[in-house]
Amino acid sequence: MIFTETKLKGAFIIDLDYREDHRGAFARTFCAKEFEAHGLKPTVAQCNLSFNHKAGTLRGMHYQIPPAAETKLVRCTRGAIYDVIIDMRPDSPTYRQHIGVELTAENRRALYIPEMFAHGYQALTDGAEVVYQVGEFYTPGYERGLRYDDPAFGIEWPMEVTVISEKDAAWALFENVAVGV
Repeated sequence: MIFTETKLKGAFIIDLDYREDHRGAFARTFCAKEFEAHGLKPTVAQCNLSFNHKAGTLRGMHYQIPPAAETKLVRCTRGAIYDVIIDMRPDSPTYRQHIGVELTAENRRALYIPEMFAHGYQALTDGAEVVYQVGEFYTPGYERGLRYDDPAFGIEWPMEVTVISEKDAAWALFENVAVGV
């Protein structure tokens, strides 16, 4: 695996290191030792699969607070998504900054997301499928979220949002959120 740190400290894009021969190809997608060597938490408590019927579908922006803060390793296995993370760590030099990364079945990239990062994505294709390994169990009492269109962050989504859950559309604006509470 090839780890490239993003401008947000602790968040990495992970590219696969393929071994190809006449049979096809092989690549390791997760290795606890390699994650630890890069200072990342290799814990996996849950593996989730998300399927999106329509391009334009948006899911997010979600995170969990301590003691249930979670890491995520996100990969698109069918179609394409635009994945966005926001650093919600108040003591971080990149607090409130965000990045967007295109993850596709073709580029096979993954995004490692540290604890206390809000996460969301938009399906760029019909039938986009996303697999993510999560470092903590889903704990509703510690779940938090932010509005995907919050002007405090200025996220430029690549498409019109055509499908979103009522819950995701109703998250509070950042100015009304007590981070970590």
